[in-house]
Amino acid sequence: MKYLHTMVRVTDLEKSLNFYCNALGLREIRRKDVPAGRFTLVFLGAPENPESQIELTYNWDPEQYTGGRNFGHLAYAVDNIYESCQRLVDSGVTINRPPRDGYMAFVRSPDNISIELLQKGEPLSPQEPWASMSNQGTW
Repeated sequence: MKYLHTMVRVTDLEKSLNFYCNALGLREIRRKDVPAGRFTLVFLGAPENPESQIELTYNWDPEQYTGGRNFGHLAYAVDNIYESCQRLVDSGVTINRPPRDGYMAFVRSPDNISIELLQKGEPLSPQEPWASMSNQGTW
């Protein structure tokens, strides 16, 4: 498993970039605009370890974040998403968003922190029981 990033939703992208980059000293690693989803992702890293990143998510349509919604999730890349999810299920963990696509799943920590699991490399072929499993709760 490899730590990827922590996602934080921001309400003013330029103000946030000023804080994280100019004041705090992080550097922009990459940016992705997603017009269909109406959001922008900006990945930032520290100069000494740019591979450990923070993902700023800016939703183009204004939204008020309450109840910790501005903190999104922790993300980890895994060697085999199906084996990782099965290990979690075997440990009594609910898979909130199953890896139907062979690429992405979400679970929650005991403190309700959302954790994203991403398949390293290309998605795996869809596989049961995951392919037909529905979401459980929120993720």
